[in-house]
Amino acid sequence: MTNGETRGGADGRAGERVGAGAVPAKAAPAKDELAAGQPVADEQAMGGGSRPAPLLRVRRLLLVGTGSASAVDLPSWVGWLRATHPDLEIQVVLTRSAERFVTLQAVTGIAGRAALSDSWPDEPAVAARHVELAEWAEAVVIYPATLHFTGRLAQGLADSPALLAAQCTAAPVGVAPALPPGGAQSPAYRMHVAALEARPNVVVLPPVPGLSQTTGRMDSWAPGMLPDLLTRLERRRREMAAAAAAAPTAAAAPTAGGRAPDGRGATARGAVGQGTEGPRP
Repeated sequence: MTNGETRGGADGRAGERVGAGAVPAKAAPAKDELAAGQPVADEQAMGGGSRPAPLLRVRRLLLVGTGSASAVDLPSWVGWLRATHPDLEIQVVLTRSAERFVTLQAVTGIAGRAALSDSWPDEPAVAARHVELAEWAEAVVIYPATLHFTGRLAQGLADSPALLAAQCTAAPVGVAPALPPGGAQSPAYRMHVAALEARPNVVVLPPVPGLSQTTGRMDSWAPGMLPDLLTRLERRRREMAAAAAAAPTAAAAPTAGGRAPDGRGATARGAVGQGTEGPRP
């Protein structure tokens, strides 16, 4: 099993052991969400309950799945996203380890857009996939995020298209780690989380206790609920938008002589890749 052993199901059960007779573990509400009065998602988030799903106010979402057993629930979560955010375009990218648990075809049929493998294309291409992904996405979600992928992201590594896109995008990025026994207590993991949380556009959703397939004990860690991650991500998106609106513009304005502060003439820079079409498969 790759890093995360447990599953965080889209039916509201976190940390479910794969197989019959499993005992689910329910996630506890995050303190900052309770303090802020934000709704915490539970079983009602999937429908049948009165509590509304968090509203992620973006049009284009890049969803990256990595090699935890929790990736098996991605089709259900994508279906939930389509039902609760009908105007949202979803581009799914799966790492090769994630493809051990869920197929590209399974996700494609639900997302309504061809899912991509997180690998560099074998054939020559004019456009760079990581650039297209980074410019297309208005928000990025890494769910589930293995300890390996979390560490690579925190260290600034960029050896795959999805990882490079997540490093370079200006959009908010949400990370939901899924960890093996001992993972949450690991000094390396805590260092990685601290590094990610120091970034202005990244939020990390703490994992929840889960039943390990290997030990049979509640010592593994499943990703938190996706609606909770979206709630945090939307909050960060609004904070980023407010900060951008309040930022002084004097440095970017031409001087009295009609030239920019760096001595070059002021030029207008058009947005790249902001159309409605997603990245090329």
